[in-house]
Amino acid sequence: MSKYLVMIYDNEAMWAEAGAPAEEANHERHQAFVKANGAAVVGGAQLGESTTATAIRSDGNGGHVVTDGTFVETKEVIGGYYIIEAADMDEALAIAKQVPSPMGGVEVRPIIN
Repeated sequence: MSKYLVMIYDNEAMWAEAGAPAEEANHERHQAFVKANGAAVVGGAQLGESTTATAIRSDGNGGHVVTDGTFVETKEVIGGYYIIEAADMDEALAIAKQVPSPMGGVEVRPIIN
């Protein structure tokens, strides 16, 4: 079995507009996803809002530049993730299609050991 990272992208402005009932309903959908795919789900978590992010980049001279915020400014930011185990990318994609992401989408990448 291989491990895959499923990154969940969301539009934070849409979530803020939708409010607590939408967030609670989505939380329930995630609980159902984990229950349905428990054997494949190795880990996962919701992340803090993008305003809590700090980006670190090389300055090209052996040092670093630290800035508040995400690497890029975009409407969709990584809001959470799952680490799943699957036989291959096709199985990983089949599992990832079940991840609730009503205000965005998901990205799947193999984890290289």
